[in-house]
Amino acid sequence: MARPKIRHLAILARKPKKMADYYMKVFDMECIHKNAAGDAFFLSDGYITLAVLPHKLEKDGSLGLNHFGFQIDSVDEMMKKIAAFDPEIEEPKKRPADRPYAEFRGCDTEGNGFDLSEHGFERAESNEERDAKKAAAAAKAPKEKALV
Repeated sequence: MARPKIRHLAILARKPKKMADYYMKVFDMECIHKNAAGDAFFLSDGYITLAVLPHKLEKDGSLGLNHFGFQIDSVDEMMKKIAAFDPEIEEPKKRPADRPYAEFRGCDTEGNGFDLSEHGFERAESNEERDAKKAAAAAKAPKEKALV
């Protein structure tokens, strides 16, 4: 039997439209469905779906979830996109050296935590390994020749 895979997460939000807009604009997620009332949004990155659902005080528990992670190409590009969405959202911070899966942790419009990882979540990687990979890549990069 194949290993079960997470393909869906749901977040309860007080302002689901704003949160859905955040994930669509910052992380290029696509809205694949919304409910008839227009207050529940189902987003996808092509691999996993993220349901952004309205929080109902009379029957729902706490907001959000602990955290989830995005594998990305560039932390710098994500920082720019987050700042462009809303400069008041705190930019993601570097994770402690003992966190082997994600390099940065940020929060969305309602404070839900997410990890950002350039190396991915398939295996653990220390800060030393990350730094060594970056140094090796920089050493292999072609040097610009001075124009004479």
